[in-house]
Amino acid sequence: MAKDYYAVLGVQKTAPADEIKKAYRKLALKFHPDKNPGDKKAEEKFKEITEAYAVLSDAEKRRQYDQFGESGFHQRYSQEDIYRNFDVGDIFREFGFGTDDIFGHLFGGGRGRPQGGGSRQVIKGQDYSMQISIPLRQALLGGERRVDFRAQGQAEHLQVRIPPGIESGQKLRVAGKGGPSPMGGPPGDLFLEIRVEPDPVFSREGQDLFVKVQIPFSGACLGTAVDVPTLGESKRVKVPAGMSSGGRIRLKGFGVPVRGGKSHGDLYAIIEVAVPQHLSDEQRKLLEKLRDSGL
Repeated sequence: MAKDYYAVLGVQKTAPADEIKKAYRKLALKFHPDKNPGDKKAEEKFKEITEAYAVLSDAEKRRQYDQFGESGFHQRYSQEDIYRNFDVGDIFREFGFGTDDIFGHLFGGGRGRPQGGGSRQVIKGQDYSMQISIPLRQALLGGERRVDFRAQGQAEHLQVRIPPGIESGQKLRVAGKGGPSPMGGPPGDLFLEIRVEPDPVFSREGQDLFVKVQIPFSGACLGTAVDVPTLGESKRVKVPAGMSSGGRIRLKGFGVPVRGGKSHGDLYAIIEVAVPQHLSDEQRKLLEKLRDSGL
């Protein structure tokens, strides 16, 4: 229903929450289908005012409605989203109406039951989402992570298992930690979007890791050995003679664990030839001889 919710309830945009509730109570009592049996116009009006109240009685939904306007709000919220966490049972119990009756009319089931009979329509609670940052090593190796968040005004604490090999942008689902259902159905879920922090040693591309290691100029010319950091203990590898800066040495199976399996990606040691900033007199003379020899 694409209408001005404030106008539907007959209140100003600046109206406080208690004034909005009072306006809805008055209109709902007037247009409730049980008070107007067989009156389709009254039923449509009831749906209209209840949708308006579902949005304007929720601080976050009202903020989004005020910020994005009518069309922008409906691009972000489906009808099911609008009614998540919505409970008017306290209002209608005063009138002697059941909450099941209300949602039956709203969702087309009549008397709290979906069309075609059967049990009342079950509406899942709203899903929550939040972003958490984890170190690269935890993303690669997995482990436990404490997550603190607020739900329904209460502080919540969770221990979440981080699976090995998770990447930035991937989400973990924690079942049942979302919002409560407005009709006694299952609660929503909590989705944790992962952000992997940069690491001072390793960088990642898919299942492969990259680490920079330095060798002296003489080692690049003559060959040498170098200790390469890995996710476990460092590994000593040979650097062949003639290696230039930017060259890579592959350490098979020392990369990122593949999720759901026992295999790993690879680790690449990127060679950087160290150029000394200061030379002793002897080193300078030797390099000058090498230069004169054409090296």
